[in-house]
Amino acid sequence: MIIITGITGGIGNFLFNKFSESGEQVIGTYHLNNPEGDQYGNCVQLDITNYSQVEQFISSIRSTAKEITLINCAGVSANAFAHKSDIDEWTNVINVNLTGTFHLIRAILPLMRGQQFGRIINLSSIVSQTGVMGTSAYAASKAGINGMIKSIALENAQKGITINNINLGYFKVGMINTVPKEIQEKIKSKIASNEFGDPENILSTIQYIRTTAYLNGACLDLNGGLV
Repeated sequence: MIIITGITGGIGNFLFNKFSESGEQVIGTYHLNNPEGDQYGNCVQLDITNYSQVEQFISSIRSTAKEITLINCAGVSANAFAHKSDIDEWTNVINVNLTGTFHLIRAILPLMRGQQFGRIINLSSIVSQTGVMGTSAYAASKAGINGMIKSIALENAQKGITINNINLGYFKVGMINTVPKEIQEKIKSKIASNEFGDPENILSTIQYIRTTAYLNGACLDLNGGLV
């Protein structure tokens, strides 16, 4: 079974559709306040910042979930210079991107450990490495994920479970659509191919991680050679 969070986002939606079309058993989650999720088939409303809800969700699939791959796509951003940032918005970004991701991992690990198998793949970001003005909350949340997986990999490797991150650059779907065109052009000028990535590259990287048991605790940079 493949579990994908954040399926109403550009990348989450792309992956949900691709895996569903391939015949995989897929279940997606979307935020409680996002009515667009109703248009999808095998999906559930889930507030990943609420651990009780996450536990209930995992409990509901316990009897049918086998050979599980968890793909954490859910994420939010609140752009502002640090000295002008809204504290509540800053905290929400951390709660969704970092704590919410941990909630899913925490809840599903006992099931994976019992089955002696699991693949956990988190979508992180190049922003945690390069520094981008106005993204202190987003960068902090993604950097937190990059550090978190190191401990979790050590704790679970002998149970047949791997956990890895993909540090994404800029792709033709997702949050890039909220960036002004002039800023988009500046970003492209720093990419070797001078273009944003095709999301098919994200799909193929996920498949590589799923089938490579010796890859564990890694942060893979998928950014087109962005400098």
